[in-house]
Amino acid sequence: MTIRRDRVNIRLCSLFSKHKLIFSTMTVLLVVSSLVNADLELNQAPPLAQLANDVGGRLDGTSWNSSELKGVVHILMYVDPDNIKINEHVEEALVKEQFPSETIRSVAITNLAATWKPKFLIKNILKGKQKKYPRTTYVTDKSKVLVKQWGLLDHSYNVLVFGPNGNLLFNKGGSLSGVEVENLIAIVWSQIPN
Repeated sequence: MTIRRDRVNIRLCSLFSKHKLIFSTMTVLLVVSSLVNADLELNQAPPLAQLANDVGGRLDGTSWNSSELKGVVHILMYVDPDNIKINEHVEEALVKEQFPSETIRSVAITNLAATWKPKFLIKNILKGKQKKYPRTTYVTDKSKVLVKQWGLLDHSYNVLVFGPNGNLLFNKGGSLSGVEVENLIAIVWSQIPN
């Protein structure tokens, strides 16, 4: 009886170990896949994406497309309005740097499809921001175009940096750590001529 119980215990331990390994592996893969924006490659220009008409565009109704991310350094923020506060520290750090305005532009794209909030209210808020920050291009994405075409995180806050040649230099979704903010700022400064 004792030998049989020991065999059962060994089998159970072996079974639990296998399932624990499988569960751990699945958890790691899920976490990694949610953090990596696999559709975009660093040091490469992103696939062309266009926001126009029914899928979005600038606040004045004109279209926006990713080919505009050239000529100067561009910082692009792709934001779910429900998660606007998770990277306030990033916005504050960027403002504090006082980058030369002639060599840097910012693009704020609001993922309208990710929120329950009234779209007209969000657009009115964005129009106020456009007046306050005229050097930022405000754009809406009504159909999660950049989530689908670029693999950006949905229901999140994505920060991307493009160099003057249009190549992606930085890409992070979710809340940025202090080290990631320092890295972001260093990348931007490295692209600005002295």
